[in-house]
Amino acid sequence: MALNPQLLPNGMPVPFVNEMFVLVRDGVEFEVDKIPGGHGGHVKAKGVIYLSNIRLVFVASKPVDNFFAFDMPMLYIHAEKFNQPIFHCNNISGQVEPVVPENEHRALYSTHSFKILFKEGGCGTFVPLFLNLISSVRQYSRQMQQAAEAAAAAPRVDPLQAAQTPVDEMMRHAYVDPNDPTKIYLQQPSGESQLRRRAYHSGAA
Repeated sequence: MALNPQLLPNGMPVPFVNEMFVLVRDGVEFEVDKIPGGHGGHVKAKGVIYLSNIRLVFVASKPVDNFFAFDMPMLYIHAEKFNQPIFHCNNISGQVEPVVPENEHRALYSTHSFKILFKEGGCGTFVPLFLNLISSVRQYSRQMQQAAEAAAAAPRVDPLQAAQTPVDEMMRHAYVDPNDPTKIYLQQPSGESQLRRRAYHSGAA
């Protein structure tokens, strides 16, 4: 993960090179732990989720202390689970590893637990697309690692390698649930800037 990634003036995440946005979902509540600052490290906020071929990004409607956005690389998410509790709203829970700067030690960073709660409308479009995409990203990553090992190169899990995952076909055949307010990008949104990021870095821009 990366806390407070760069955002465009319209609130959309600044895209990476070769990043393709798949969908945007409003009306969600996001919970995450081990965030520096108040509330004992636990943050809960309402806002918007962006899903791309590289990452899942939550952008808060209103900042909570120093927290306004949270970036989760698809390759760093694990233990994800779709939950349908009887008395509460449907949600996705899971864990995400931190994006550690090259000059810092992994032991200084903790694994985060997160939850995405669908407070407004269904999730029949979002959940299948998310689960299918993360499965495709992992499959492609495994193929890349096997190729690296065969070439006697050191395997490295670069979160941006997920950009090479073919997602066009999956998006074309996505099921659209009429009760789910998720918006699928049929063409890429035109950003207010042509800026494209080339690397992950932790912390606010």
